[in-house]
Formats: sequence, structure tokens, C-alpha cells
Amino acid sequence: MTSNDAPTFRLSSRSLEEGQTIPPAQRSDRLGAGGRDESPQLSWSGAPEGTRSYAVTVFDPDAPGAGGYWHWAVVDLPPDVTSLPEGAGAEDGPQLPPGALQLKNDAGFHGYVGAAPPPGHGPHRYLMTVHALDVEQSGVDSRTSPASLESRLSDHVLAKATLTGVYERR
Repeated sequence: MTSNDAPTFRLSSRSLEEGQTIPPAQRSDRLGAGGRDESPQLSWSGAPEGTRSYAVTVFDPDAPGAGGYWHWAVVDLPPDVTSLPEGAGAEDGPQLPPGALQLKNDAGFHGYVGAAPPPGHGPHRYLMTVHALDVEQSGVDSRTSPASLESRLSDHVLAKATLTGVYERR
């Protein structure tokens, strides 16, 4: 089964609701969108039996240029972790469980960077996805790009849960 065929489980957030506007806390300060660059609170349940770890990604498929824009990727979350607090994606990752690894986002640092589409570019979707994996360790390191993560993990995805937020700068 490829990751595109993976069944789903439940994902929710106290930070935002499915299909709603990304709140200011999850918008970017670093990229000039007047936010705080705080990763959203996420909670998940119903992952399939055999889940041995999780990966979390935040991706903007509507960003200009080929390949979209990766806002966050964290791997090697233990199977007993079923939520992350708001701000867990801080650059130093103090709220992440031991062993979790943040990859370098497209803004150039290891952590979460908030929503910041170009002004006047229209609404952008922000896909927050939790991947349930059949391996304890992803086998990636801090040099792995989020763009290559999905293909590297595709054979290990048991299920995925996605929550979509939207943001537009005028």
C-alpha cells in the first residue's frame, strides 16, 4: 500500500477547525504575516494497530513555484504520543518528546514556520497531516528535506489523518 492509498484516522485541533482560516498564532512573524510562528495544537486517535511511530507535516500545496512549501516536518514521534501542544514546533523543540526530530522547513530552520502566502496570491491551503508508520525510526536525519520525506516513508505509512486550514493575505 502506498501512502496515497492509506486509510485515515481522526485528527483534531484546538488551534483551528477543518477548512477555517489559520489563526494569527499559526501565521508567520518571520515571513512578515504578522503571526507568532506557533505550530498548531494537534490531537489524533484511531490509528491502526501496528503503528510504531508518527510523523507530522504541514504543507502548502498552493505556494508559487514547483513543489509547494513545507512549513513543518517532525518524525520519530513514539506510538504512545497522540497529541502535540500548541508551539511544539518551536525551533529548539522543548515540547517534543525525546527522540523526535524536526526537519529543516523551507524557511531554512528546524521547526515550524507559520502561514505566509504572498500578498494578493489568493487563498492557500495548509495541510496538517499525521502519518501513522509501521517503523519505530524513520531512518531520516536532520539533513533530510521534508519534500523527500513522503517518498522515503511511503512504504511504511499505515494511515494518514489530515486537517486543512486556509489563509490569504491581501
